[in-house]
Amino acid sequence: MDDLVMIKKTFWKNKRVLITGHTGFKGSWLSLWLNKLGAEVFGISLEPDSKPCLFSQASVGSLISESHLIDICNLEELRDVIFRIKPEIVFHLAAQPLVIKSYHDPIETWRTNVIGSLNLLESLRDLRNVCSIVMVTTDKVYENREWDFGYRENDKLGGKDPYSASKAACEIAISSWRSSFCGSKPNQNPFLAIATARSGNVIGGGDWAQNRIVPDVIRSIQEKKIIKIRNPYSTRPWQHVLEPLSGYLLLAEKLTYAQIDKKNNSINRFTDSFNFGPEIESNKSVLSLIKTIFKEWPGEWADISDPMSIHEANRLHLNIDKVFYNLYWEPRWSFSISVSRTINWYKNVYYKSTDALSACLNDIEEYEKYLD
Repeated sequence: MDDLVMIKKTFWKNKRVLITGHTGFKGSWLSLWLNKLGAEVFGISLEPDSKPCLFSQASVGSLISESHLIDICNLEELRDVIFRIKPEIVFHLAAQPLVIKSYHDPIETWRTNVIGSLNLLESLRDLRNVCSIVMVTTDKVYENREWDFGYRENDKLGGKDPYSASKAACEIAISSWRSSFCGSKPNQNPFLAIATARSGNVIGGGDWAQNRIVPDVIRSIQEKKIIKIRNPYSTRPWQHVLEPLSGYLLLAEKLTYAQIDKKNNSINRFTDSFNFGPEIESNKSVLSLIKTIFKEWPGEWADISDPMSIHEANRLHLNIDKVFYNLYWEPRWSFSISVSRTINWYKNVYYKSTDALSACLNDIEEYEKYLD
């Protein structure tokens, strides 16, 4: 198919784009890419929760129009900022994104991931300009049955751990809010178009979160320590961070064009849920990922699996037929390319052969070559 993943650069020029969670790993990459595309980028987020953090390393705050450090659970403050910005595109990435942390603080996880998301939608409710909203959840929204095949968008939602359950609940809440408040009825807003995006496990330079495999491995290599692995044989759909971000950008474009062109009482067909995952060959075990990393930057690992530890899914895999046939999107970087680009980012920044911002822009420019 000749028109796969054709992000229209002219579409983004001077667009007012709001990113929640812009100080996070994915949010920082998305901010840099949108800035490169010529968008006017606004951010709402908490302070970065890791040191170092990509947001500071790449000086993201100096490149975007406005950066607001507020809690999405503060509805009044959130509404005030959004009313002033009047965004045309929103990417909602703000979340409590870690499974292990969700066991330690389940209430905060539910509050942020569900109530925070609804606060954002409620804050957008009075907009009177067309606004496309991509609500990012996770591949873990599905009731995990340890299947060998990929989950489809219409498979049952669920979650055993607090993080997965909160994201599944978020999907239901978003769907209900969209049905209730988007449309042409007296209590509805005809300008809003809302979709949810479910992506696989992302890797890429500049991720410094605790209890995520790549940053944990990088820290162990740099500190010359043995990396301890909880579940070496669990499989995940690994993909470079630029892969789902390209999907989010494309989805926002499709949402906007369809919302502008749609007739009264018609439904924008992109106001739905979409999986963004890698090709099947990128569904690898944690151990395969580690061994591939060690080919790029040698290190050591040890198995500390404990059958009595907290529950984490063993097998995850997304079916991406829907985005292929509806958005004409497909992943472009193989597993080996994704790992190589990721580890070389860390090596180059660590050994000061380049700075973090240049390393990110180099990866973005290289990825864009696959979109031409």
